[in-house]
Amino acid sequence: MAGSDAMNRYARQTCLPEVGDVGQAALAAAHVLVVGVGGLGAPVLQYLVGAGVGRLTLVDGDTVAMSNLHRQTLFREADIGEPKVSAAAKTLRALNRDCRIEPLVQSLDPANAPGLVGQSCLVLDCADSFATSYILSDACRAAGIPLISASALGLAGYVGGFCGTAPSLRAVFPDLPDRAATCATAGVMGPVVGMIGAAQAQMALASLLGQSPSPLGQLIRFDMQSFRTSGFRFDTAPDPQPDLMFIAPGAIAAPDFVVELRDTGEAPAPVCAHARRLSVAEFAERKPRPAGDQRAVMVCRSGLRAWQAATTLRTYWDGEISLIAMGDTPSNEGSTK
Repeated sequence: MAGSDAMNRYARQTCLPEVGDVGQAALAAAHVLVVGVGGLGAPVLQYLVGAGVGRLTLVDGDTVAMSNLHRQTLFREADIGEPKVSAAAKTLRALNRDCRIEPLVQSLDPANAPGLVGQSCLVLDCADSFATSYILSDACRAAGIPLISASALGLAGYVGGFCGTAPSLRAVFPDLPDRAATCATAGVMGPVVGMIGAAQAQMALASLLGQSPSPLGQLIRFDMQSFRTSGFRFDTAPDPQPDLMFIAPGAIAAPDFVVELRDTGEAPAPVCAHARRLSVAEFAERKPRPAGDQRAVMVCRSGLRAWQAATTLRTYWDGEISLIAMGDTPSNEGSTK
């Protein structure tokens, strides 16, 4: 972009003392990983590209559906059936040709997360999936890379800055909830998702610019039923050593004690031939125990039932437990982390 064009494009933000020419150069040099190109990802990506972030890697294995359009504003009816990252990339490139957009049509998992996280300077969790949030937090904590994570459901949600110089997501959310709702079951308002996504984008830009106070270590809650916001800092929250870790399905080994928590309607075939199929209630009632030094592997769709079964197992067995989440798409708002 010619110098005069760049000056005109970014004039309204470079005049801010928090940005200036130095800050604009930092944005242009940044490489941001965005996981989830849905309701949260839409405002995040438009504002980051508009601000001149130089390189964005988009990760999402989902395709555009009609039910997405009321809140996922990067897409049009003509995009239905197209991979979300591909449709988003076309719109974003038209918004700012100087931004390098790398769309990856894949889901994030424990196998690819370290490599994707390691090549970025900032990670944005726009997926709103239990498993994705914890996988990203663990990978960012290990790599020392900041994570801005958000969640939206119904008329409420939150955004927070984790890892890097702050405690990880596990410090604030050490356990999953007792039950899960999704946008499909509980619904979500488009403007609520857009507002939280915009706040997530602002926290991301503040992190890239080195703003003080830092967005890392800050959590903001939104309640648009009562039109209230609240927040707190968690800089000194103890960061627990992860106990229950997510692994990729390909990491299952023959000796593992594998429990398939999805029913036959969800998964006609279990994750592996030697898996035993039990519901969470059946697991709690029968209390099966791995033999010897077997690793226990709990498998479900979103990670919630795997976490619940693992928590039950932990009450009477202290061996290694791993979790697998199957079937979640990264851009499905509504995990209520």
